[in-house]
Amino acid sequence: MEDIRVAAVVMESKVGKKAENLARMESFVRRAADQGAQIVCFPELNISGYSLRQNMLSFAEKIPGPITQAVLKMAREHGLLILAGLAEEGPEGRFFISHFAASPEGLLGIYRKLHLGPPEEGVYQPGGDWPVFQFAGCTFGMELCFDAHFPELSTLLALKGAEIIFMPHASPRETPADKKERFLRYLTARAYDNSAYVVACNQTGETESGLAFPGTALILNPRGEVMAANGDGGEEMIFADLKGAELKKVRENPQGFFLKRRRPALYKELAV
Repeated sequence: MEDIRVAAVVMESKVGKKAENLARMESFVRRAADQGAQIVCFPELNISGYSLRQNMLSFAEKIPGPITQAVLKMAREHGLLILAGLAEEGPEGRFFISHFAASPEGLLGIYRKLHLGPPEEGVYQPGGDWPVFQFAGCTFGMELCFDAHFPELSTLLALKGAEIIFMPHASPRETPADKKERFLRYLTARAYDNSAYVVACNQTGETESGLAFPGTALILNPRGEVMAANGDGGEEMIFADLKGAELKKVRENPQGFFLKRRRPALYKELAV
């Protein structure tokens, strides 16, 4: 892994106000580029906004499509990779909670949320793949919000070569301090167990239906230690310089890189 500077954005996203959300997003992208970030990650559904109502599907877009092209234009103009989320109208009339990777050279790909939260079922369909992507000498994967509660997914991404796992959220309720404390309970384990950097960010603000998001962003090193964090609930962007040498040191330590010591034949019951 090459050294890379990443940014994680806490952002308010208005439901259905895609042009407004894109404009707010571009201001963050500009600031991230000015501060030397090579990757900037936005929260889950940051372009569409987050809603559990069926009319949310009227805001869905195809990928690629006009929204994707607008974000790709930002990526080209500012020279960095953008990870952004929207409600996707997928094949065969299926709808997904999706995050896509827009680089200056083009669309790297899409991640469709695998584990839907119970209120999301019936509105969206779950994805079926956990891709990894390459950019600027790094390999990364993505998972969205509720996905992070399933340790197997982070392990699968690490086994496919992910050195960084981005975890955009639209996680409501709780105070900012409580949300940060909750994130620290399990996201640190995802980083530590898989010897991977973890970058998490959340929406902030309140929707017209009264759903309130408390913000919070964290960047964790491969030992599960906090590199950067915010937790005051407002819009913000945090940065961290992820070092290839630090990852290499952890993964070359036989007492620290646990994935090399796995015994998959013993774990067959996990697939039941």
